[in-house]
Amino acid sequence: MSFTRSLMGHARHLRGWRTPERIVVFSVDDYGAVRVANRRARDHLEKNIQGYSGRMDYFDTLETREDLEALYDVLGSVKDSRGRHAVFTAYSLSANPDFQVMRDEKRYAYEDVKASFARLALEEPSAYEGAWQLMQEGMAAGLMKPQFHGREHISVPLIEHLLDIQHPALMENLKVSSMAGLPSVPEFADIGFSHSFGLHDESLLPIHRAILSDGIRLFGKVYGYLSRTFTPPAGQLHPALDQHVFEQGIEILDQSFFFKRPVGDGRRTLSVNFLTSPSLNSAGTLVRTVSFEPTAGTVADPVGHVLKQIELAFLWNQPAIISSHRVNFAGYIDEANRAEGLKSLRELLKAITTRWPNVQFKSADEIFPDVATLKISSGAINH
Repeated sequence: MSFTRSLMGHARHLRGWRTPERIVVFSVDDYGAVRVANRRARDHLEKNIQGYSGRMDYFDTLETREDLEALYDVLGSVKDSRGRHAVFTAYSLSANPDFQVMRDEKRYAYEDVKASFARLALEEPSAYEGAWQLMQEGMAAGLMKPQFHGREHISVPLIEHLLDIQHPALMENLKVSSMAGLPSVPEFADIGFSHSFGLHDESLLPIHRAILSDGIRLFGKVYGYLSRTFTPPAGQLHPALDQHVFEQGIEILDQSFFFKRPVGDGRRTLSVNFLTSPSLNSAGTLVRTVSFEPTAGTVADPVGHVLKQIELAFLWNQPAIISSHRVNFAGYIDEANRAEGLKSLRELLKAITTRWPNVQFKSADEIFPDVATLKISSGAINH
């Protein structure tokens, strides 16, 4: 590791909430999202969209029954100091595009995530029959804890624009019920199609507020409880929306240590975050200080890389909050991709429990006391 990278690693922990407990959190993005429908869809899009590339657009699908079964087997292979299995904080979507309506009526509409699973269980039963029920079983067993990741994993204003102009790449996606490989367009400069809250003009802020409110409401309906935490897709969220999501019931924002947030007109503001607990008046902040992307091919030894980052977090008496993505554990298009990701995850979990036998596996929403508890302890609520 270079001196600069080592210095940056320490800098993430210079400030913020501390604990003597050895806590490990897996924050894993993109659950519930329909990206590529299947291998046939991927092959169609690769053939018909120029410049189609990237591992998300090659391997990422809505989690299948086999994806979940294999993941649960690995998460359940270890126990922490309290006898608890490892758990994924599955940052999940509330909805996906309704491809049928978009094809037939040439307007944007969405279906909730439960409907997406039901539709695919009929269209592709070998992969999806029973998948939604298995997700519920994983939640009940404490292996999965969905938290809010947005309503959809797309920029709705951008998709509406592409639909209005019948953009060829979008039309090819609609043919195969997918949302992948879409290019940028000048009218929505600096916004990637998967950036739900990417911003090129502050006139989009009321739209973003409405989508967030609807998405948080829908999350509660789909998953059966309100999400405490929220991480926006690609980390894109205008600072003015932080208080809005807090007012909608989100108590903790899960963010990167260092990134630039869009503020409109192509401008971005630098955001540097440290671990802070929620207060009565504002959301707390979780900061992902560990990266685990075993199928990305960017690190020669992904497990060793993560262990060094965990050790650094524990040195500073902070939780190790591990950032990852569903694509690492997706095998519907390529089983070898899932096998590689899960092999690394199994090795990592074994190494964590061996090196730190007093470790505690927690979901992201479990680190801080909830705001209701804070209100009671502060005397803001009298019984």
